[in-house]
Amino acid sequence: MAERMGDPSAAYAARAQEYTDLFGSMDAVHDDDRALVERWAAGLHGRVVDAGCGPGHWTDFLARQGLDVEGVDLAEPFLARARAEYPGVPFRSAALDDLGVPDGSLGGVLAWYSLIHTPPEAADGTGIDAALAELARAVAPGCGLLLGFCRGPRVEPFDHAVATAWFWPVGELAARVERAGFDVVGTAERTDPGVRPHGAISARRRAADRQARSSGAGSSVTRPPASGSSGTDSTSAATGPALSP
Repeated sequence: MAERMGDPSAAYAARAQEYTDLFGSMDAVHDDDRALVERWAAGLHGRVVDAGCGPGHWTDFLARQGLDVEGVDLAEPFLARARAEYPGVPFRSAALDDLGVPDGSLGGVLAWYSLIHTPPEAADGTGIDAALAELARAVAPGCGLLLGFCRGPRVEPFDHAVATAWFWPVGELAARVERAGFDVVGTAERTDPGVRPHGAISARRRAADRQARSSGAGSSVTRPPASGSSGTDSTSAATGPALSP
């Protein structure tokens, strides 16, 4: 998946066919992830954006759940493939830090492994907080956000086949999500043999008055109980450079 911050879009474009062959269909998706996204989608209303949609299979999946959804990405080969494969689903070029939608206009954003290349901080003021702030700007109060990411015991970079990516502990990323203006409503963790540990965070956009009070009180989060499959928190699997969804 691609975004402008830490912009791996050119690198993904160069490997778009390889990525699509490995991960570009719902057949490659873990059953738990499919079930989680399906449950999340069932509670959404209004327009939804699949941010960093890649070859478009998740966008199409959401459309088949009856949602008004569009996919956005910066890697043109992904967009071309998505438009050809799913002609009834809209796709356009946009970045995670500039979705190109009005404030509070979205009923939900899926960012499934779209933020893994976005650093915790950046010298130019971008980074994970800026990306989450843009998602918060776009999502209407009470509406949903679902993140998928590479889970680890600490925030640290790792060698990814496309571009440097980042591990996040669930609790630390959840705190960033809360700071951006969301309420975390659920988390999931899974460790499978041969792949990097997986994490997911589901959240709802906080109402404006509650956001003002939360900003004044500081940011803290108590992690909700994990849902879905769980496993030992380990970064030993797939530690070398590899593509990932």
